[in-house]
Amino acid sequence: MIITKKFLPLTAAAFAAAIALAGCGASGTGSGSSGTSMPGMDHGSSSSGPAAAGDHYAADVMFAQSMIPHHSQAVQMSEMILEKQDIPADVTPLATRIKEAQGPEIEKMTGWLTAWGESTQMHAGHTMDGMMGAEDMAKLETAQGVEAARLFLTQMIAHHQGAVTMAKTETTDGKDAAALQLSKDIVSAQETEIKEMQQLLNTL
Repeated sequence: MIITKKFLPLTAAAFAAAIALAGCGASGTGSGSSGTSMPGMDHGSSSSGPAAAGDHYAADVMFAQSMIPHHSQAVQMSEMILEKQDIPADVTPLATRIKEAQGPEIEKMTGWLTAWGESTQMHAGHTMDGMMGAEDMAKLETAQGVEAARLFLTQMIAHHQGAVTMAKTETTDGKDAAALQLSKDIVSAQETEIKEMQQLLNTL
C-alpha cells in the first residue's frame, strides 16, 4: 500500500505553534513534494558530532529544519493513538516506539541548528512529503478503536514514506557527518516500520 500525503512536539498547541512559525504548508491528501531545495555550500564537514557554525551545508540545514516538524507531527499522532481506548494490542507498542525514537531526534536536530547559528524554523513556502493536513489530524483525533488503529497505520505509513524520501535527499546532498548518519538511521528504522505497519494493517 503506497499512500502519500502531505507535521511537532508533544502537545497539539505546541504542534500548531511550531508549524505556524515554520511557515510550512501541509496539504491534506495527494502526493507530496520535497519542495524547495537549498544548494550545498562549500564548507568542510565534521567527522564526529554536529558541525560547528560555518562548518555545515545548506542541505544539512534543510534536512534538520524540515525533519523537526515532520517528526513532531509523528509524535503528536502517536500520542493521539496512545490516549485512546480499545486500540489493538500490537498497535500501541508501535506508537510508543515511534514517540520514544523521534522525540530525542527532534532534540538532537534542534541542537545542531543552534550550534550552527541557524534558525529552527523552515523558510516560508517549503513543503514536506508525508505531512497530514488539518482534516487528517481531526479524523485521527475523533476516531476510536479499530477504526482509529487503521487510520493511524494508514496515515503513519504515508508519513514514514515522506520521512524516508527526505532522509534519502540528505544522504545524497548532505555533508555533515552526524546529519548524514541520522538520515541513514531514519531510512533504516522507518522502512522497517513501514513493513511492520503494512502487516498490522492487513490483520485489522
